Amino acid sequence: MQIGMIGLGKMGGAMSRRLMKAGHACVVYARSAQTRDTFEKEGATAAASVTDLVSKLADKPRVIWLMLPAGETTDNAVKELAGLLEAGDIIVDGGNSLYKDDIRRAKSLTAKGVRYVDTGTSGGVWGIERG
Repeated sequence: MQIGMIGLGKMGGAMSRRLMKAGHACVVYARSAQTRDTFEKEGATAAASVTDLVSKLADKPRVIWLMLPAGETTDNAVKELAGLLEAGDIIVDGGNSLYKDDIRRAKSLTAKGVRYVDTGTSGGVWGIERG
């Protein structure tokens, strides 16, 4: 499976590494070029922007997993992705957003046919080993 990962901090980075170890192809984006380079050396496909990430996802429906701070950062990412994705594509929010924000985001994407999945992620940095 091919998956786009936005946010390569401690948890997002560990999730990406675990996915790659399991044979999944990750297209990754982080604001830091150094972080993107690190993941590219580990086998991911680095994207220079969110637009670049979406363009590098060949498998449809495209799946983009967000591991970003709750609130405005995630809102901005979802809004940007909404303008780039097509019906059937999927946004997965792995952050710990307020459920009311997730309901609002899902409703805003419905008209375009983009699916939104809220999967608040827990497990800390040990998840890379324990899953």
